[in-house]
Amino acid sequence: MSRIPGDPNPLQRVAYALGFRLPPGNRDWVRHDLTDAGWRSRLLMRHLALMVPLSALLALLPGPLWVRVTVPLLAIVASTLTVAISSDDLRRARLQRHGLRPPARH
Repeated sequence: MSRIPGDPNPLQRVAYALGFRLPPGNRDWVRHDLTDAGWRSRLLMRHLALMVPLSALLALLPGPLWVRVTVPLLAIVASTLTVAISSDDLRRARLQRHGLRPPARH
């Protein structure tokens, strides 16, 4: 995978996935991440990277097996559908947070 100018380090990528703003030096990378082809899939992959470990922790809670399976599954499915439905708004907010102009609505 080729590097983009302003490519964040691993710690910055984790912070970015959690919703934090990156330094101005990463602005080109943020623009690429949120406007180039595949931005929706990258958004969903970042979301899943956060939700899968959280769901694994939910599966460790005590209770019957069906609860330990359905609660994490519900958390992943519901949150992923929410992110997919609101992806345009999430992208717009993240672009504005980084001082970038959101693309025009279609």
